[in-house]
Amino acid sequence: MDTKRTLNKMYALLEDRFGDLKWWPAESDFEVVVGAVLTQNTSWKNVEKAIGNLKKRRLMDLCAMTAVSASVLSREIKPSGFHRVKTRRLKNVCDFIAGTCGGDICRLRRYSYGRIKEMLLSVNGIGPETADSIILYAIRKPVFVVDAYTKRIFSRHGIIDEGASYDEVQGLVQEAFLEELKELGQLHALLVETAKMFCRKRKPLCGKCPLSIILPKRQRGR
Repeated sequence: MDTKRTLNKMYALLEDRFGDLKWWPAESDFEVVVGAVLTQNTSWKNVEKAIGNLKKRRLMDLCAMTAVSASVLSREIKPSGFHRVKTRRLKNVCDFIAGTCGGDICRLRRYSYGRIKEMLLSVNGIGPETADSIILYAIRKPVFVVDAYTKRIFSRHGIIDEGASYDEVQGLVQEAFLEELKELGQLHALLVETAKMFCRKRKPLCGKCPLSIILPKRQRGR
């Protein structure tokens, strides 16, 4: 399989179907960071409710979120699930931004991708996917965010094995799109939308999917 050609074909088909999804939806870089933490193990629909609560309480701000009590913060982000755990993680991230970044996450732009990733992974509660989401959408360095949706679609199309690692999947995409910041973000968003609408975990709608024309014959109709 010509992986690079296949990935570019996927991108073209999905962009033709969905257009520019303008992802990540946020009014500030700090909101991107908060959203990246809140979206762990939940749907974006639930995250939107939690973000709405934070904005109503004027907590979508580093100083405000740092100062607010854990109990209040936990209550406001409850729609996102695992709210007590995520409260601790948000507090950890706030401490990191205040202490390491001088209050501005974008100050990390002067470092290499590898160094930024290392720094973010040192924060308790931030894993590879969350870190890369922050790096791509807030810090704006070109990197592909790998999630469960990506692995599902790629494995069903024979691009990766089901047990492929995060780094393996990321490497394939970045080899195809290199330093294209917009394309890497757009592809991530397109794959998320495709998985939600068509490439479902159970009972996928392969016949209606924009990618059906490049789906291996053995997979069609499953």
